[in-house]
Amino acid sequence: MDKTMLMYACVLLSGTLISAVSQVMLKKAAMKQYDSKIKEYLNPLVIIAYMIFVAATLLSVVAYRGIPLSMGPVLESTGYIYVTIFGALIFHEKINWKKILALLLIITGIVVYSVLG
Repeated sequence: MDKTMLMYACVLLSGTLISAVSQVMLKKAAMKQYDSKIKEYLNPLVIIAYMIFVAATLLSVVAYRGIPLSMGPVLESTGYIYVTIFGALIFHEKINWKKILALLLIITGIVVYSVLG
């Protein structure tokens, strides 16, 4: 992988990470009680989270200019890793052996693609 492709891969990974952050923000907002449906959807946390989603989408568009189309889903699968870690750290969700096995399969897939890709 040359430097240009590596830079675009980092852009896609960054977009995936900030997408996971916005998912956490949306879950935090969903855990609150609101007076009305409009306040549930039009509050600062939700609006900022969706703005971050737009930024993540734009980063993906930029990244696909320099990486092969087949590499995108492989790198985007790291989002599952980020979300699992955030869930455990922020929401104190339990990580059982099934989740660990699933994460190991994702990491194995990324490594296999990187080596044999």
